Amino acid sequence: MAIDPATTAGAFGTDVPGLAGAATPEHPPGIGPYQLAWRRLRRNRAALAFGVLFLLVIVLCLLAPVYAHQIAHTGPNDNHVTDVVQVGGMARDVVSKTGIPIGPTWHGRFLLGADPNGRDIAVRLLYGGRNSLEIGFVATLLTMILAVVAGISAGYFRGRVDGVIARVLDLIWAYPAVLLGVALGVTLAVNGLDFGLFQLQGSSLLVPAVIIGVVYVPYVAKPLRGQVLVLREKEFVDAARAQGLGHIRIMAGEILPNVASTIIVFLPLILANAILLEAGLSYLGAGVQAPNPSWGTMISDGIRLIPSAMHLVFVPGLMLVLTVLGVNVFGDGVRDAVDPRAKVRIDAPGGAGG
Repeated sequence: MAIDPATTAGAFGTDVPGLAGAATPEHPPGIGPYQLAWRRLRRNRAALAFGVLFLLVIVLCLLAPVYAHQIAHTGPNDNHVTDVVQVGGMARDVVSKTGIPIGPTWHGRFLLGADPNGRDIAVRLLYGGRNSLEIGFVATLLTMILAVVAGISAGYFRGRVDGVIARVLDLIWAYPAVLLGVALGVTLAVNGLDFGLFQLQGSSLLVPAVIIGVVYVPYVAKPLRGQVLVLREKEFVDAARAQGLGHIRIMAGEILPNVASTIIVFLPLILANAILLEAGLSYLGAGVQAPNPSWGTMISDGIRLIPSAMHLVFVPGLMLVLTVLGVNVFGDGVRDAVDPRAKVRIDAPGGAGG
């Protein structure tokens, strides 16, 4: 993942309070910046359509217990290796004697087929989506909190504070995101996390969430730091200092609102990359640990049965693609709506910077 630090400063094309509402052909008088952004976003029907697609995926995953108990009548980890299911009036083994699982039946039970352990793919797909989305949202929240604190503090205080924070960010930035995630994931999968007041077992979903959340901090904090370095020299910040406001109040009340557009733009982009990285880590065995399902672990489990059981890879892979595509396209729409001049760019992780 790579980010162009040359992001435009200020919310909605300006960094001085009061100018955001100035009348222009693109910004009629009496319309606030967020109303203007919503107008732009409503005109972008492709972004809205993919946003609805992402919401649909969330709703389906949240309804996983309903589908499992009311329709499939099985749980995500229930084995049915020796069971027989009726398909087209014929009895078929859920898992054949050669170890090949049944394909999609298009009925309530084993709608999308089974895996080699006789577990319902559709049920595991929805539960795996819940886990992947939960990790993605928690990781995104952690990334944004740490990045906002680090970026604003480094840009505002400069000097030694900036030097220490910048070196820590550079250390994380130096490692490709996938390699750093795998290294941390394998280590923490064995030892877990110990924060003193509470501990996380290696099988906890919060472990990959924390790893991903920390890995992506520099990609948000560095552009924010660059904006704050410019904003701290503006007249409205000098006026706040002259009024006797403390550093915390200036950063929270004057600086933070002026980088809000950048934070809003980064939210969906980091979420998409967090979901994708979680799938990659789980595929490599460094993310979600068995028996918890996730799209990455389902793809990993199904690879060895290609081409005899293509549904094991195709189904979770398609869900992953649709989810990430929905978030990315919607995120691009949000970026264009919030700040049409923004130059924020996030690519797939893997380069020197991740």
